[in-house]
Amino acid sequence: MRTSIRSAAVAATAVSLALLVTACGGGEKDDAKDTGKTAAPSATASATGAPPAKALSAAELDKLVVEQADLPGHQVQKAKPADLVTSDAVSTDKPSCKPIADGMSFLSAGTPAASAHRKAIEVPKTDGASASPEDALGALAAPVTSVTLGSYEGQGAQEAFASLRTAGTDCAGGFTLIGGGEKTKITKVAPETVAAGDEALAWTVTTDMDGEPFVTKLVVFRAGNTLASFSTLSFGGEVKTLPKAVIDAQAAKLG
Repeated sequence: MRTSIRSAAVAATAVSLALLVTACGGGEKDDAKDTGKTAAPSATASATGAPPAKALSAAELDKLVVEQADLPGHQVQKAKPADLVTSDAVSTDKPSCKPIADGMSFLSAGTPAASAHRKAIEVPKTDGASASPEDALGALAAPVTSVTLGSYEGQGAQEAFASLRTAGTDCAGGFTLIGGGEKTKITKVAPETVAAGDEALAWTVTTDMDGEPFVTKLVVFRAGNTLASFSTLSFGGEVKTLPKAVIDAQAAKLG
């Protein structure tokens, strides 16, 4: 989704220039909304005789998502409505790749019953002196991580995670992401190593942006019936490492 990726890059720019916070106007507004959708209890849960897992509410998730106090060296903000899209606004030329596209678009894979969102911006280290032009350029390239928590009924989290595992394999050679009336070519989805929660996956995603590679990181881990997704980008066009501090902080809060 060229529009979404460029919007995110522009947001990263404004974030770094203006207090290193999100680049959307308007007052604070809780973005953790219960969609009202719930998955049917899983046949697997029924077969084992165990009660189906109950999804957390939006209010419960909002207490579990990372906050400013959890992430020294970062600026953490709630996502604003302009940052978010609906799942039906994102599609791919290969249906199995949609979970990857969702993760890149501030969405949880599958059909979560509720979700919560934050943005964590890594604050560039300075020597305390007045910012130089070089410091300003460095701030523009500060990694911005979109954090999404999704809670699911029954076996929904396990099923969504399995779809991500399949997507990582099926879409390694790339796919086309469709949204905002435009098509964006993802040229490569390369696996990374990560450990968090009950199970975790990570990838380096390379996007063709007007003939230039735009590299981001995507991480998803499952903790019980909650999925935590992390999409990290930089206005500089390349993120070199996974957002370990953000992942570790979120894993600690989910327990």
